[in-house]
Amino acid sequence: MNDQDLRHLRRCVELATTALEAGDEPFGSVLVAGDGTVLAEDHNRVASGDRTRHPELELARWSAANLTPEERAAATVYTSGEHCPMCAAAHGWVGLGRIVYVASSEQLAGWLAELGVPPPPVRTLAIGEVVPGQPVEGPVPELTEAVHDLHRRFHSRG
Repeated sequence: MNDQDLRHLRRCVELATTALEAGDEPFGSVLVAGDGTVLAEDHNRVASGDRTRHPELELARWSAANLTPEERAAATVYTSGEHCPMCAAAHGWVGLGRIVYVASSEQLAGWLAELGVPPPPVRTLAIGEVVPGQPVEGPVPELTEAVHDLHRRFHSRG
């Protein structure tokens, strides 16, 4: 984990905050080329009614349409929360490179249980269980509490 990684992860937290402010679940992601150039970014858009509008899935789709296989393999996806199985599978299918996340799926499941939120309809799995051998780094303790707070705020709304 270096300063560039932390800068991109902070941007993911900003994007998650944007999602929260728009009335959506707080997740944000950034796609970065092998040379460090930010290629695309997005935040959760599931409040639209389409529960598949996760930023990680949108970035996988974008990369498949806009990058060569070599460029995808050299890229890094930064995200506020570990990919769900759907997003991890998309990441693996399009051949994206490294994933760096702030909070793990296990952490998120614990937080949601503490808040009394029912479990999701899809089983929570670590990225490595969905995409074996995928380079993954996380969680990142120095930013985890910020993500935890966003989820507390989202789920405490009346």
